[in-house]
Amino acid sequence: MLRSAVEAGQALLDLVLPRSCAGCSLAGPLLCPRCAAPLRRAAEPTQPRPCPAGFPPTWAVSAYDGPVRAAVLAHKEHGRLALARPLGEALARSVAGAVDSAPGPVVLVPVPSRAAATRQRGHDPVLRMARVAAAWLREQGVDARVSPLLRARRRLADQAGLSAGARTVNLGGAHRVRPRVRLPGDHDCVVLVDDVVTTGASLTEATRALLTAGVPVHAAAVVAATQRRRPG
Repeated sequence: MLRSAVEAGQALLDLVLPRSCAGCSLAGPLLCPRCAAPLRRAAEPTQPRPCPAGFPPTWAVSAYDGPVRAAVLAHKEHGRLALARPLGEALARSVAGAVDSAPGPVVLVPVPSRAAATRQRGHDPVLRMARVAAAWLREQGVDARVSPLLRARRRLADQAGLSAGARTVNLGGAHRVRPRVRLPGDHDCVVLVDDVVTTGASLTEATRALLTAGVPVHAAAVVAATQRRRPG
């Protein structure tokens, strides 16, 4: 309760105090129209290169660069909590692309952050964006809810700076379904959600953990995808 009140106060201050654009740092709104434009694109399928075995079909609205990268980092690492709305709505567009013609209710499952990172940041950025995304989807007539089914089962190294192979090793067997949680039903459309896909290791491990618990993953959705190329 106290944490929610503090987070709401921080987000309100971010909206009303004179600030700069999170994308380009020019004085003005939270995100200027030019920097917000990439977040409003229609989602497209994306896939890392090389693509790990077990990687789910994944959708994104933007490449992870320029103002989008700046906005994601400002929300995640620098406490600009009001960015959860434009980023969450972008995530919702990715979900909409992923579940086009889905047969049943949509269940958004956030990829869990490291516990130490969540404590340091004071919030869970992916969970926050997922809640905004679910609300946006419901406004569009989609039966959507958030279910934080996953948690880290052991201490993880920071993924930043790790190679694709090192990320896979770091995350191997790292996630599990929380005990005593209500699992999605047979007719639910389960979509993993995250802010960014880089090597695909996080989404692949989360998919593995859900499948181990008997929960099939329909697709994954992210705000942005890192543009990676094969060596040579």
